[in-house]
Amino acid sequence: METIKTQSQVAEIELVYKPKIDVLKARKVSSSNCAYQIFKEVWGEDKIQFIESFKIILLNRGNRVLGVVEISNGGTAGTVVDPKLVFAAALKSNCQSIILGHNHPSGNLLPSSQDERLTKRLVEAGKFLDLPVLDHIIVTSEGYFSFADEGRL
Repeated sequence: METIKTQSQVAEIELVYKPKIDVLKARKVSSSNCAYQIFKEVWGEDKIQFIESFKIILLNRGNRVLGVVEISNGGTAGTVVDPKLVFAAALKSNCQSIILGHNHPSGNLLPSSQDERLTKRLVEAGKFLDLPVLDHIIVTSEGYFSFADEGRL
């Protein structure tokens, strides 16, 4: 009778963290306005009124910026956000919290019902992963809307 051999070798996954910045010199986010200024800098005036994009700010436990990651680009009226990509970037960076951000090329500061649903989904996923979403900022060239400031998180 032939015996079935089980394969005892499996691929090894190694988790490493190699920060490329001096965290003590990194900017600290202390308010929604501070997060807005960071987002506005990375967006650039040539794109903020052109196409809708979604980015996240990655923060350490002291709310210092580890980096900003672009998650998606869309068209003039929307962009698709995959929650798996948001949290893949967050987990890979070893961050402790995130701030969501997307722009409205129209200049409208009010969140859409889609913005509200996405925010709720990402906040819930963050709670499950013990990786809190501190805010969601809608960015325009003229100003911003903060979900946290408006009590909508």
